[in-house]
Amino acid sequence: MPLAAPFRTQTDRADQTRARILDAAIAEFSENGLAGARTEQIAEAAGVNKALLYYYFQGKEALYTAAIESVAERVVASSMAAIAGNRSAGERLVNFVLNHFDRIHSQRAFQSLMQQDMMRLRQGEASALDPLVEKVFRPMMFAVKKLLAEGMRTGELIHVDEWQMMYAALGANVFYYLSGPVMGRLIGSDPLEPKALKARRKAAIEYLGQTVFTDRRHGARVAERVLARTPMPKSGPMQRFEVREK
Repeated sequence: MPLAAPFRTQTDRADQTRARILDAAIAEFSENGLAGARTEQIAEAAGVNKALLYYYFQGKEALYTAAIESVAERVVASSMAAIAGNRSAGERLVNFVLNHFDRIHSQRAFQSLMQQDMMRLRQGEASALDPLVEKVFRPMMFAVKKLLAEGMRTGELIHVDEWQMMYAALGANVFYYLSGPVMGRLIGSDPLEPKALKARRKAAIEYLGQTVFTDRRHGARVAERVLARTPMPKSGPMQRFEVREK
């Protein structure tokens, strides 16, 4: 006798509907911004009617805020997983920086939403960033700061200002993607095509291994291990993170 299908409670169905709406909203807002996004398009993509969309979220602004919070929580969960575990502080740091490079590459919706909201903040408009900083980003950044302090205390990492090390490691990733259009014209090829990205990803992690570790040979081995066990993700508008310890 075949087994009956698992019983889905009303709460389960509501959670799945809400998740579909958020995924559709993330895609629409990242492509068109808050002003240009259409709630009709979000409802259609989520497979719900517009009235149901407003049942879960009180309005377009509330849906926008919820969409940013949702994708930011996924990003931070992945980042926190990258620095968890029993490996050395230096190796967890390299995991974190590689995770950051891969996130910029594969999580285009998150990047777009963050850039749009930072522009809104600069223009004096209401922004979702303030609650996100307290709820999501502050715990992550202080976890990384603690990780760096551990690595310096044990002698694995060089003794420098912790925030400067973080700016240098993550800023290099951001600059590579931001400067892509200009660099493409300078070097005569696309630095964001798959082969070039793969080479830059490898070079960035190898460089990190040579610059932040007190023992450069150890740093090189750490970089090699992290790269070997972490395949490059595919690029896409929005992919759910797998939260796992590396």
